[in-house]
Amino acid sequence: MQGLSVKCKFSLTFTLFLSVICVFIFCEYLIYYPAILRCSWPELKGDREVGVSPLHALFLSDTHLLGAIKGHWFDKLRREWQMERAFQTALGLQKPEVVFILGDIFDEGKWSSPKDWEDDVRRFKQIFRHPRDMELIVIIGNHDIGFHHEMNWYKLERFERVFNVTSARIVTKKGVNFVLVNSMALHGDRCPICEQVENELYSLSQTLNCSMKSQWSGSMRRYCQEEMQKYPPSLSILLQHFPLYRPNDAECTGQDAASPDERNQVFHERYDVLSQEASQRLLWWFQPRLILSGHTHSACEVVHNNKHPEISVPSFSWRNRNDPSFILVTN
Repeated sequence: MQGLSVKCKFSLTFTLFLSVICVFIFCEYLIYYPAILRCSWPELKGDREVGVSPLHALFLSDTHLLGAIKGHWFDKLRREWQMERAFQTALGLQKPEVVFILGDIFDEGKWSSPKDWEDDVRRFKQIFRHPRDMELIVIIGNHDIGFHHEMNWYKLERFERVFNVTSARIVTKKGVNFVLVNSMALHGDRCPICEQVENELYSLSQTLNCSMKSQWSGSMRRYCQEEMQKYPPSLSILLQHFPLYRPNDAECTGQDAASPDERNQVFHERYDVLSQEASQRLLWWFQPRLILSGHTHSACEVVHNNKHPEISVPSFSWRNRNDPSFILVTN
């Protein structure tokens, strides 16, 4: 009887141990698959040019990788593991051609010492590793280089050098023109960084407009005769960290929107959203067919001037919300 009792205890212990291992594997690996399998690429309406496949782009925002100053080691380990598993699972199942991260890659980029910065970048590259035939493009956020009053050339150039980006840039993929914008440089006070970025954006808008032959006026026609047509003739998609100006999130609904208590909180220009002036300037210059932004950590869909839709992408970090997500775009 004693031998039987020992066997029963061993069997129970082994069963409990195996159950714990199975639960761990499911919660830390397998659970991401059924969640992400619910996502699918949107289908395009209308006819496409024969032989041209649509572009599949994945958008996420506000990953906020914790730094050395405020990040507890266990919190950092837990959140980064969750993001890594979610991102790698999404790449494996959805296979996007390009991924855009809409700013606030890091939580403490604006404070990081050179040593801490190198460690943050190393962890980012591990978490968001990707196949060579897929491109990952990042947008500058306020936590990466600081708000306007914290931003300087050193932090800006450090970020641009590591991620091969600039504050004003056009990226073209399969005939789609994406305009990348540094929101913190649109403060409107003519600071050296702001002035350079605004001049570059205006120049890019002029060059981009040259591709839209049907919209040429007399003066524009003369300019475009001298300017090379560098981009495909299609309206652009504007990508930036700050949303364009809106008073609050009162009109935002859905499971990824801000909570009812937060939706009526007034947004501050140049802090929560771009200023009205900067927003209208971007819309006038680029006439975008879509704007994608982050920063608020919640989803929202609005339409500016009755013709320019904007989607704010929720945060991808479990530290900011319990239901992080991303957006799949087919174009």
